[in-house]
Amino acid sequence: MNENTPTDPAPSEDQSSPTATPPTSAPTGAGPGGNMDTKQWAMLLHLSQLAGVVVPGLGLAAPIVIWQIKKEQFPELDTHGKMVANWIISLLIYCVAASILSVVTCGFGALLFIPIAVVAIVFPILGGLKARDGILWKYPITINFLK
Repeated sequence: MNENTPTDPAPSEDQSSPTATPPTSAPTGAGPGGNMDTKQWAMLLHLSQLAGVVVPGLGLAAPIVIWQIKKEQFPELDTHGKMVANWIISLLIYCVAASILSVVTCGFGALLFIPIAVVAIVFPILGGLKARDGILWKYPITINFLK
């Protein structure tokens, strides 16, 4: 029973350990959703492009904002952000080209918007799934502006 007496001070040392946990939780809890790691932020970065389906323009802005805000905290996120930014710029170029072809061909070029819409939905989903696994997936037909 004398052994129980030394263990009584040990719980008081454990009581001091909760004061030790806030410093460890402070860096991870620095922002909203602080428990997310790099893979989750990368997945969110890719999938945030789909926000444009709900609010026009948000699919262009949200990934860029996430990338710029979180790239300091998660340096690995920078490559995902550049990939998504390259894809967004490429997608805008393809939409402008399809618009020009639509005018030149009296509307037949508008058929190009169907595959553009499909890849605009499928590629971010695939990129998000790969990012969840820790893989940087290069979007096909992407023009590399940012390296």
